[in-house]
Amino acid sequence: MNIALGRSPALNHDWRQLALAAAAGLMCALAIARTLPLTVNAAIAVTDTLCSDSRAAGSPLDKVELISSHALPNVAGKRVTIVRVTYGPGGFTRPHRHAGSVTAYITKGQVRSQLAGGPVETFAVGQSFFEPPGAVHLVSANASTTEMAEMIAVFVADEGAQLTTFID
Repeated sequence: MNIALGRSPALNHDWRQLALAAAAGLMCALAIARTLPLTVNAAIAVTDTLCSDSRAAGSPLDKVELISSHALPNVAGKRVTIVRVTYGPGGFTRPHRHAGSVTAYITKGQVRSQLAGGPVETFAVGQSFFEPPGAVHLVSANASTTEMAEMIAVFVADEGAQLTTFID
């Protein structure tokens, strides 16, 4: 049949490879398109939740930046979200709680932290602290009034959960 149409078997084989590659590319594009809105929505939710005006009288240099947010493929319904929290001199976050577990790692300066029922502690570069889900974080602040402080916070929470809730 290939000979009758004027095609060689080699050209027919190349066409099949091209069709297979195109189909695979289309499937990948569809998979990305299906998950992209979830990833973008999660990123927006994180920044909306964490970057809202959390200062009563902190530093104008205080900010929260989303680094990444991914569904955990081996833990159904859970998402890991990583943010960079920067405190200007004297900066802080007002009392709050988190929906999931949080581990914070100090990358610059010193950060004061206190969970309800615990002491105020100061953490320096290279140190970390943990917050269990729902714990009230009474103090989260730059320990310095002259230097910047920064930490990386890693959240593990339910998919779609509001990561941070401020306490009035």
